[in-house]
Amino acid sequence: MSNKIKGKIAFFVLAGIVMFFAVSGIVMWLWNALLPEIIGVKSITYWQAMGILVLCKILFGGFGGKGGKKCFGKQTFQQMKEEKFHGMTDEEKEKLKEIWRKRCEGNFFWKNKQ
Repeated sequence: MSNKIKGKIAFFVLAGIVMFFAVSGIVMWLWNALLPEIIGVKSITYWQAMGILVLCKILFGGFGGKGGKKCFGKQTFQQMKEEKFHGMTDEEKEKLKEIWRKRCEGNFFWKNKQ
């Protein structure tokens, strides 16, 4: 491997580490600026913010990039929808669209509450 490639690899590794520490600081700042007044929780330290960030990564994934993970994004949803619609007649498609239109109109969460 040439020195130029090694330098680029080292730069991106260091940039990732610096970004992780910077995002941890942002999490701490946002937590301490917002949540104590909104929901009455205690302020957190930098290391607690880093722990929250790591916990969120473990629970929810993230930090960008696909990295071989199976992602349920817009493209996957579109593909599944096309596969489901493929075997349907035009009347069945319109009926399904109408059902979803009725489900999604109005205020979804308080629709049945009187």
